[in-house]
Amino acid sequence: MNPVSSKPVSAQVLDAAIAWQLSLDSGSPVEREEFAKWHAAHEEHARAWRQLGMLDQRFSVASGPARAALLQSREGIRRRVRKLGSGLASIVAVFGLALFAGERYLPIDYWLADQRTATGEQRTIRLDDGTLINLNTHSAVDVRFDDKQRRVILQEGEILIETGHGDARPFIVETREGRMRALGTRFLVKREEQGTRLSVLQSAVAAHPQSSPEEQVLREGQQMLIRSDGLGPIVALNLGADAWTRGMLVVDNARLEDLVREIGRYRPGLLGVAPEVADLRITGSFPLQNTDLALSALLPTLPVQIEHRTQWWVTVAAKTEAKP
Repeated sequence: MNPVSSKPVSAQVLDAAIAWQLSLDSGSPVEREEFAKWHAAHEEHARAWRQLGMLDQRFSVASGPARAALLQSREGIRRRVRKLGSGLASIVAVFGLALFAGERYLPIDYWLADQRTATGEQRTIRLDDGTLINLNTHSAVDVRFDDKQRRVILQEGEILIETGHGDARPFIVETREGRMRALGTRFLVKREEQGTRLSVLQSAVAAHPQSSPEEQVLREGQQMLIRSDGLGPIVALNLGADAWTRGMLVVDNARLEDLVREIGRYRPGLLGVAPEVADLRITGSFPLQNTDLALSALLPTLPVQIEHRTQWWVTVAAKTEAKP
């Protein structure tokens, strides 16, 4: 495998590749033409397609209906991984899949986590100590309680935590970038490309990076990006940071590209924005349970149109004048 092929791809692009593979099993010439355009549009698309082929080979997936049944969703892949069993051959296969997926994107830890949500799904769980955890879209956590501490490991995505009361054990949230110690509080933890974002809604949280001795206490209304080698500056909490727990996305003077990227976390397939409109600014509230409606809400206020190339490939583009 060459270095270009082995470089990880984003979950969103891999979802789109899976959708295309399903579509092409019985696709029309028009769909094959659209796929060719998608494949050529970006190097990451071609890389995702190659890596998806590697996944087929690893699991000896037959073509046609059998392959489609497996690739209908990432949950199908997860079930396949779990059915491999606990023998040595299974360990080798799962380890190979982990190397294929990469540490940052689609980690095996997500598939095997104690609790996880699919794309577009949100769920609330209650732990033994009374703590409530809201899992956002495509999120995964492991829970490790013992007699010394209460530990939650965020493997992927975003969570909102309301810690339980009356338990003297420290409550710790861990990511690959660092540790966050709750000080009787309500807070958000989100895995991002640059690190882990901690946002404190009530009380305070002590943040400690993975590879640095420094520690910083964040108070209510503050947020910070935690990297493994250090802590970013403390800044004011974003407007509506926890609005997703109520099914809404709230933005204030956000770049259109950033808004579309966030909406894309809640829907399968590839959602993009054309470069000529990426820097447009928008303020508003958008429903997360119906992302098509959220995209339609852009039309009255911005000079854009929504282009549906396929069900799984949608682009927010510049509005074109209607022909007379």
